Amino acid sequence: MTIAPLSGVSIRTERPHSGYVWKGALLRRLYSTFAGGWPGTGLLLLRLVVGSALIVRASFTLWSAPISATLAAALLMACGILLIAGLWTPIVGTVVALLEIWQLLTLTGDRLVALLVGTIAAALAMLGPGLWSLDARLFGWKRVEAPPRKSSAELS
Repeated sequence: MTIAPLSGVSIRTERPHSGYVWKGALLRRLYSTFAGGWPGTGLLLLRLVVGSALIVRASFTLWSAPISATLAAALLMACGILLIAGLWTPIVGTVVALLEIWQLLTLTGDRLVALLVGTIAAALAMLGPGLWSLDARLFGWKRVEAPPRKSSAELS
């Protein structure tokens, strides 16, 4: 659509379609807001607890398990670090939930911990990282404040 004002200058109002993906568009579509206040503090606490539990459990597995379990433990440790930082939270939460379900169904050990960590990771993937995360800093909505306009009296 083109608008032709009286001055004779035409202004194109629609954005042409391009293959360019804006930085952070996917995360902004997943989460309408990055929760702050008490809800954001709760999400930070969940991320810290689950990430710490993943790191501790994975560190025990890294030193005492066969190579197949060592690879999964290294992946869980990396996911724990990313969850604590709040980076790529929806992807990492989904990966952790799937790995914990796999451990719940196939491996022996404390199944209750795997169920709890997997459930909280899935909830974090659905709820988002919160305001105090790298996701919010890198991909969150930015607030741009424009300086006040000068009045016509100030211009002359």
